[in-house]
Formats: sequence, C-alpha cells, structure tokens
Amino acid sequence: MSPFATLATTITLEDIQNKATGVFEPYETAVLALSADCQSQGYQAICLPLTTSKWQERWKNMCIVPSIEDAGNEAVIAADKEAEAWRKSPSFLLDEVTITRLDEAEFVLAMASEWLRLDSDDDWVRHDSAIALRQEVAYASYLNVHTIILPPPRNRSQVASYARVINDCLKSVPYMQFSIRLPIYDPAVFQSKESSSPQSHGHHGWSGASSSPQAPTTPPKMPISNSYPQGSLRSTKAPEGELNATWEMWDIIRNVCDYNMRLTLALDLTPPLPVNAGVLNRWAAEPVKHIFLPASAFIANVKGYPVLPKGTQAFLRQSMIHRPTFILSGVRSGLHAKGGEPAYAQYVKYLEKSSPLVQAMRTEGTVENFGQGYQDYLQNPLQPLMDNLQSITYQTFEQDPVKYHNYEEAIYRALVDLPDSVRIVICVAGAGRGPLVARSLEAVRRSNRQAFIYALEKNPTAWITLQERKAKDWGSSVELVFGDMRYVELPEKVDVLVSELLGSFGDNELSPECLDGAMRFLKPNGISIPSSYTAYLAPLSSSKLYNAARESKELKGVETPYVVMFQNVNLLSGDGGGVGGRCGPQIQECWEFVHPRRDVAVDDRGLPFTNSHNVRAARLCFHIPHAGVMHGFAGYFEAVLYGHVGLSIHPQRKDYISKDMLSWFPLFLPLRQPLYLPSNSEVQVSIWRLTNDRQVWYEWYAESFLPVFNAPSPVEQSEDVLGPDGSFFASASTHVAVPSPLIDAVDAFPLSPRSVTSKMGAEPARPASGVVKIGQTALHNPGGRSSWIGL
Repeated sequence: MSPFATLATTITLEDIQNKATGVFEPYETAVLALSADCQSQGYQAICLPLTTSKWQERWKNMCIVPSIEDAGNEAVIAADKEAEAWRKSPSFLLDEVTITRLDEAEFVLAMASEWLRLDSDDDWVRHDSAIALRQEVAYASYLNVHTIILPPPRNRSQVASYARVINDCLKSVPYMQFSIRLPIYDPAVFQSKESSSPQSHGHHGWSGASSSPQAPTTPPKMPISNSYPQGSLRSTKAPEGELNATWEMWDIIRNVCDYNMRLTLALDLTPPLPVNAGVLNRWAAEPVKHIFLPASAFIANVKGYPVLPKGTQAFLRQSMIHRPTFILSGVRSGLHAKGGEPAYAQYVKYLEKSSPLVQAMRTEGTVENFGQGYQDYLQNPLQPLMDNLQSITYQTFEQDPVKYHNYEEAIYRALVDLPDSVRIVICVAGAGRGPLVARSLEAVRRSNRQAFIYALEKNPTAWITLQERKAKDWGSSVELVFGDMRYVELPEKVDVLVSELLGSFGDNELSPECLDGAMRFLKPNGISIPSSYTAYLAPLSSSKLYNAARESKELKGVETPYVVMFQNVNLLSGDGGGVGGRCGPQIQECWEFVHPRRDVAVDDRGLPFTNSHNVRAARLCFHIPHAGVMHGFAGYFEAVLYGHVGLSIHPQRKDYISKDMLSWFPLFLPLRQPLYLPSNSEVQVSIWRLTNDRQVWYEWYAESFLPVFNAPSPVEQSEDVLGPDGSFFASASTHVAVPSPLIDAVDAFPLSPRSVTSKMGAEPARPASGVVKIGQTALHNPGGRSSWIGL
C-alpha cells in the first residue's frame, strides 16, 4: 500500500550557497547535489525558494523609494525607468534564481518569494507584487515545476486583491498546482510592526512609497521572517475571531478562484495549535496538500529526542486523510539534543503508522479497507425497481459479513419468539442471489423450528442463480417465486417477511413502496424484518464533494443525492445550543418508516390506493459553533431489524449496532451554491420526500440565522461590528450579533423570557434574544426535475 505521508525537506538559500562553494561532484550543480543528498535520506521532494536575495534587492530598488522627498533626483528617475521597462517585459537575471535546468526542478516544490505583498494597502506595491508573482509563476512553468507554494495573505482588508492575482495565475498556467501557505490561525503572527519612519530600511521589510508618482505616502506593510523566536509563541487559547481569521481569508480566496481544483493549502504549523478541536476539524474538509512542520514545533522528550505535543499529534494523525506532503524545516539546526535530522522524519512516519485512519485502511474487514478507491467518490443511488442489478453488484454486497450476521440473528430471534406451531412460513422478498435465503435456513436450524421459505425475486438474471442454488443446496425447503413483490401472489400467508431494500437514507431505494406491496403476504400478527428505519441529516462542509457535484456544469449535478464514502468532510453542527437551546443534536432525525403499517387504506388485493402515505417532511434546526461553509448535507439511516438487532451507518452509533458493516455509504445532498455560516449561527433545514404515481424524489432548502439581543438601550449596543482581528464575518469573542436594522422588534422571534423591571429600578432590564436571517439557499430539485427514483 502506498504511504499516506510524503516527506519533503526545506533547502535554504544558505544551503545552496554553502554547497556551491564546496565540492558537489559528480553532480553538475549544487541543487542537483542537494537533491541527491535529500533523496538518499528518504525524502521524496525538496522545497526551496525559487529566487535569491538578488531578486528581492532589485525589485526593492525598482519599485520602492526611501521617501517622497527623494522623488526627482537622478537615482530615482533611473529607478523609475528601470521599473517601467521591467513592468513591460518582466524577466530575471541569472543570479536572481536558484534553479535553471529541468533536472534541477524534477523533485522541487518551488516557493514563491515570501516578501511579495499581493495584499498590501499600497496600490503600487500590490500592483508590482502581482507582476513579480506572475513572473515567478511563468519561470516555474518554464522549468516544468508542478507545484508552487505561495506566501500567506497577511492583510484581511486586501485579501480579495490577493485572491484576484492568484486566480489570474491559475488561468495563465493550465497544469501547475498552487498551494497557499497558511497558518492555522491569525496571520498577524507573520506581520511586523510598521515603522513610523518613511526612510527606514530593514532586513525583513522597508517603508516608503512606490516608485509611481501616484503612490500614497503611507508606508506599506512588509512581512517579517516566518520563524518564531523562542518564547514568542502565542497562547493556543485564542478567541474565536482570531481562530477564524485565516480560514475566512482562505474561504474568500477559493471563492474568488471559483473553487479551482488546482488551488490547495499548505498548512503552516509554526504557531502552536489551538486547543479547540472544533476549529481544527474544519481543515478536514479543505484541500490540504502540504503541511509545514518546523523543528521549532517539536518539543524534547525526557531523553532529548524531538516529539510533538499531544494535540499536534492528534491533528496530524487525522490529517493523514489528505495524504499530505510534510515539509520539514530547520531539522539540520541541532535544535534538539538527540536524534539529529533523521529523528524528525522517523517521528512523522510513526504518526502515520499510528493514525487510526491508516490502521483501519490497512486492516482487512473494515469499511475503510473495503472502500479504498471510493473515498469522496460520488455514486448515483440504485434504481431497484427500474434496473436489474448485475451479478458483480450482488457479489460486492454479499461481501458484508456484518449485515448478514445481523439479519440471521434477527430472523433467529423472531423464530424463537413465535408461538410453537407445526409450521412457520418465511418469505424473503427480493432474494437476489440468495444470501438472505441461506441465512434464513441457518436461523431455522439454530432455532430448531420447522419452517418453509418462499424466495421472491423479479430479476430474471438473478433468477438463474436462485434456481441453481435451490437445486444444489436448498432442495424442497425453499420454493422460488418469480415476479415483482407488489403484484405477485403467494400460495399462503407468511409469519416472517424478510427484505433487504434499504438505501443510504433508509427509504431512498423505495423500501416503503416495495414493502407496501408485500405486507399483504403477512399474517395478522406477522413480523417484518426490518421492522422500522429512520433517516438522519447533518450539515456538511467539503470543497472536494462540492467540486465533484458541479463538475458536469449541469443543474442536475448539484440537485442529485449521491452515495459517498465520506473522507474529506466536516460536519458543521454541534450538539444542542442556539437561542434558548432550541437547536437539536449534531445529527438529527428526519423521519421514520414502520412495517407493517396497519392504518393504510388498501384495495381488494391489499395494495394502497395511492402512495401519499409515504410522503414525509422535516424541519431541522442546527447550531453552528464555528464558522464554516455548508456545501450540502450528510444523510444516514438506522434500521431496527427485530428487537434489539439492527443496522446503522449513523456516525455516533454505528460501532455499537453494526460495526464495520460494508453495504452502505452515507448520502450526500449537495447545494447549488455554498452557504457561509458564521460562528454561533443557526441553520434551519427543510427537506421533503415527495411522490406521484410514477416517481419518488427529495427536495431540500436551508436558511441561516444569527442570534441577536434587543437591548434596553441602543447605547449599550454601539460596539463596532468588526472584531478586533478585523474580521467581517465571525465575531471575535462575543456570541451574539449586534441588533439588526432588518428587524423592528424582538417579538418577531422566539424569545427568552423578559425580565420585569420595577419602577424603583431594583432589577435591571435584561436583553431579549432572537435571531435574524442572514442567508438562504435555493429550493433544490423542485418537482423532481433533476433526480428521482422510478416506481
């Protein structure tokens, strides 16, 4: 099995310079020698800066002037002319780049210049940085570099400008992968304090105006080095707004770039990870391709070897779902007393080996092992009444030992509970190739009861297999009946009706409609296995699934429920919460079907007059504790076969009911457009199961809300709507929004009880709480226009 973690190491300009001044034979260049050294140590790639300090110096001299007072002198005029010539035809000089040959670039992850300010407040710094980045991208493309790592956005107010340039680069180069280097939270940790002097020239940045005469006089912000001095790491207990800041910027960038699949993330673990698992879980739904892991992120164990804090260990084990490339840096600096450079790579391999996900995928019999190749792959649900399954499909489902074990146990318990009579009759409705027939026979043997089995099947090709099995294995204990269970007749009533018609959402493969036609086979006190099944729903974030659903560029693609083995997903909802605690659990029940149902009006044959009794509707309210983007909904089911025996793909209960069951993956109901949900917001979901004489289909719709306080005095609510981090989306530390100008009175919403203020002012008035609507989706699949299941 291929490794889940790929290792890369960082090569600095100093490393290249040292190698160039030494001996690097038999290799022709210093970079080739360094690349060979790294590969011999087990690295699969090297990460190096594409340009040298000479390029930074030339760009600075052309595009930045020390002060406005110097404008007009000969040096500045010459710099202006050089800058204009460069803007017209951007190009490098030989000593400004680190690699010049195709063989040098073969194993390279190229890093664009970190000092570029695509989001500077200075218009001309932004403009010239964009030209410089396009120049670097073009040169990387010329050398066939497959991935370029971009500097992080640092200025929230100009992140749209940053994103626009990235989008332009994506369109200019058709194949290259762009990976944005991003810390887990607050990009301010990468930013220096601006100097108040317009003439200062620092090593990591400078102040001054652009060489354009129209440039503002305010000094532009420039970045400092990404390395963190010892003792400067920020507390991991950051406020919510700070934890959201970088993710919000990423969300803007990928939206401006229209979720381009070549745009990925390089998560930087230089700052310590926050302790809030909910904030970290959001990255599972993002396209993380690289993880920067500096030596400074490690701590020394009691023996002096480098290890990671427990929270970081857990996060990286979970991150193996992305199959990331770990980019190690500073591992040759001797920061830790023991182990040397190999210790860091060995530790990453240890995390890979000990990852629960990796262990599950490498263990036969688990869902993760069985579903390899199907992770995040969209599959259309089966059409069991319209299509006849192929033998290979039956064979795949028959590989599930858990499902058939539970079915056998349910049949056995039903037989034991039936009155001791001479003859028990069982009907297997939808026998397929016969696995449930075989399990029924085994349950009969275990129960020491006398039973006869009818095996009912409509698939003419599977019918051949059933005849063969009857002749070879079952003999006279089984009678085969060919036809649709809704229309055929059985010679007698049955005690137990066994069916295997469930879908990923319980009812989405028309189990209710099929069993409506088969319930007439049951005796008045007959038993249906399954006896009931319930559909569940949760809001979901996954840029990968969203991109896959809209790949066809047709409306049908984003209005079709899909069967998916989830991997790069994040459930956005929390347990409970919301205004007045009115929101439900993380995963909520939509509806239930029970069999047999005794209250349905039927005709003389025992068939329902219409299918209206199988219409369902649900309105669910979810609390969203951390900001995220909703791309759709995750659908699950849970079934009661008989008594306490069941089947479940509910994430929180499946391991207790039917652990490692293979037959069903969850359902994904996509959204046409992503819906942004701020921290502490609510999303109300409406979903319907609808039908006519020919079809069954689902429709779904959602609205988002923020809690508000209707305070006694507007003065008390005059706080700026922006958080201290400058975020326009999620509030930084408060859990309520400011009063909305869209509402006239708090009485329009479900409110918490008002407190009564006495005339003497003994008890201050408390604000009443409500919600204000902030967004909504379109109604998806109205009338079953895009997707339906045929009757």
